[in-house]
Amino acid sequence: MLRPFLVIAAAAWLIVGAQAALAQKTGGILKIYNRDSPPSMSILEESTLSTVLPMMGVFNNLVVYDQHVAQNSERSIQPELATSWSWSEEGTRLTFELRKGVRWHDGKPFTARDVKCTWDRLTGKTSEKLRINPRRSWYGNLEEVETNGDYEATFVLKRPQPALLALLASGFAPVYPCHVSLRDMRTQPIGTGPFKFVEFRPNESIRVTRNPDYWRRGRPYLDGVEYTIIPNRSTALLTFEAGKFDMTWPYDVPVPLLKEVQSEAPQAICETAPLNASRNLIMNRDAPPFGDPEVRRAIALSLDRKAFIDILDVGQGDIGGAMLPPPGGVWGLPPEQLTDLPGYAPDVEKSRAEARGIIARAGYGPDKRLQVKLTIRNIPIIRDPAIILIDQLKTIYVDAELDLVESVNWYPKVFRKDYTFGLNMTASAIDDPDQQFFENYACGAERNITGYCNPELEKEFARQSIEADREKRKKLVWKIDRKLQEDGARPIIFHYRAASCRWPYVKGLTIMVNSIYNGWRFEDVWLDR
Repeated sequence: MLRPFLVIAAAAWLIVGAQAALAQKTGGILKIYNRDSPPSMSILEESTLSTVLPMMGVFNNLVVYDQHVAQNSERSIQPELATSWSWSEEGTRLTFELRKGVRWHDGKPFTARDVKCTWDRLTGKTSEKLRINPRRSWYGNLEEVETNGDYEATFVLKRPQPALLALLASGFAPVYPCHVSLRDMRTQPIGTGPFKFVEFRPNESIRVTRNPDYWRRGRPYLDGVEYTIIPNRSTALLTFEAGKFDMTWPYDVPVPLLKEVQSEAPQAICETAPLNASRNLIMNRDAPPFGDPEVRRAIALSLDRKAFIDILDVGQGDIGGAMLPPPGGVWGLPPEQLTDLPGYAPDVEKSRAEARGIIARAGYGPDKRLQVKLTIRNIPIIRDPAIILIDQLKTIYVDAELDLVESVNWYPKVFRKDYTFGLNMTASAIDDPDQQFFENYACGAERNITGYCNPELEKEFARQSIEADREKRKKLVWKIDRKLQEDGARPIIFHYRAASCRWPYVKGLTIMVNSIYNGWRFEDVWLDR
């Protein structure tokens, strides 16, 4: 059914935006530090905020989450390169009417051909292949993209999937130009967005500049954005406190450090939020000793989740399953459905006693401890919990040695299963089960880095995806999430919270509370100084 109100809403949004523009100041360079050096500038080929944050403003999506609504939901999805959309009666055809007069940064016109080409690349239908395709699993239900002239594109689905629109609104779903090679998009990306790419100097900086020909009149307000790459968090925060950056890296201020930052920078605005990101364990099921499901269960039983939260988040983190726990998350397991799952019982010592029994049956104990390498990404938000994990594993006769991997190598390493045991961070692009389940737990999915595969459960993934009734769908999601935790598919330690800080003169920025990836278009941000 056609949704004509979206056209009206889009028009109202543009009018309100034009009126608001009268009060804004134009000009200035927004300065931010980047926590590490990303592998490339290609959003479609990367899985890190280190790429999405500086590059999201270079591109546009067909639809996007409202950049001024903190919690992403289907109600906050707005048209962008599309002007409206409609579903077929059976729910298997999603048609977009496209915006006319939009040009790529190199001057060529944007057309429906670019939409088709983008999703043909994502589904592997083009001769030129993505080097890494982390989100191919998002579009496993996509049969093809049809075009009707230059300004209409239809996504043809194998089965109904109401959540497809939510996937397309993510910061991970930009439209790419068909006439630019993927090789060039890694180093010199071309978009239609409010900012043009200037340069990426690995381990030094990333710069974007204002697009004077942006299709949204009067935007962006900024002349550009500069990202200085500073891997050392302490150095970066000290530099922010000294006033040399306008804002911190998003969600980079741990709760224990927040008081220190606010003491040194009392005028700074700092917001703490759940991130829809979990610290979790990854165990390679094809490598001993983790091919044994009982050993994996023992590891899960050893966890004292509350201790992680108390130490790292001063009690402000959340215990949950694969989905973000309520109230921040819509689909997460309620607390009463967690306590009978492995490692979630409040009596930690009882769980560890069971774990020691399992380890003993596997041939290990106080006189023959299990030696493992703990592979982690070399960033503070992973290193800190790794130290706690190593200490907790000792209680069940497991000794873990840190194996630090730089960000540029992390995803290729885990995607090819080149690890035995690791501590990982899984940050969800959207708060929806389709993304979480199909991306991280479907058989053969690229980001299913543990190799977990349960074909019967995967049928339930599809069943919940088709379900349009939210309450019925939620019960299916809970059932799936419980099974993932029972199977130890990727034991969730906890979902963490952190703060983002900025100086009061940074205006027009909303920090999102259930995704770290979707709020960085920056076209409405301005500097009041």
